[in-house]
Amino acid sequence: MSSLATPDRRLGFSEAEKALSPYAPFFNERMAPLPAHVREALLMGAQAQELLLPVQAAKELQQPGYWPIETGYTVSPDGELRVFVLTHMPGVTPAMWDWWFAWHGSHAQRYKLWHPQAHVHVAWQDGRSDLSHYVGRISRVVEYVGPTCMDVTVAFVPPAQLGLDEKQLAADGEVAICASGGIAGTPLETGWLIHHLRPVPGGTEMRSRFWLGGANVRARGLLKPLGPVIGRIASRLQPLTATQGAELLVHCAQEMNHLAGILPALHRSFHTPDPAGTGAAGVTAKSSG
Repeated sequence: MSSLATPDRRLGFSEAEKALSPYAPFFNERMAPLPAHVREALLMGAQAQELLLPVQAAKELQQPGYWPIETGYTVSPDGELRVFVLTHMPGVTPAMWDWWFAWHGSHAQRYKLWHPQAHVHVAWQDGRSDLSHYVGRISRVVEYVGPTCMDVTVAFVPPAQLGLDEKQLAADGEVAICASGGIAGTPLETGWLIHHLRPVPGGTEMRSRFWLGGANVRARGLLKPLGPVIGRIASRLQPLTATQGAELLVHCAQEMNHLAGILPALHRSFHTPDPAGTGAAGVTAKSSG
């Protein structure tokens, strides 16, 4: 069973874990340099907010082509932080990522494979480790984003909740991992994230989107207008910054590129076929590449 007890805040595998863990062969502390388009985005700094579309435009991810900015960040006047990252993944299928998001959350060692220099701990809030889905569940993660160690919740929601057409996703062989983020131990939800995966020749591309702070902050469980009002007050008391946007962009680019390099082998080694023919999100997924 997963544990939500305060974890040992330690990066990496211990010597005993390296010797005994079935995941140790996939643990690589060395990470590749950032791709050129990510380095360019960091050099450009924060961009005009109009170029990074709001969460209300999420359904447009299913349209052909690209958004005005696919990798970059901005801070809007109301304190909302938007961070977008494009990751190219040769040899990877969207279905592999659908499997990963259910599989990795049951064990901290699996989570550390994803980003060996930043990931510390993960556990499902429901305490279950024997389920093969993630939608409707809450993951509790401890990770570094830049120099800050964060204890956060990730509540996975159906793509339809953010306006995406789930039937069309399945028909196109695409996967959209959607969630609301929160701060562990508080009633605050801090924003939204989407990792949209679509097949391209030779593999997959992931279009990651984070909409955090500003009007996205709300008090969990409180109806309008009280919940958003409390959220706006909390957002003003601790506004997000462009520096945090750059740190999140780097973190996302690092973890997605790193795991993409080992995900096909992980999938071959640990994936158990679902006799119902459904992915972790409960929708049929077509392979690509």
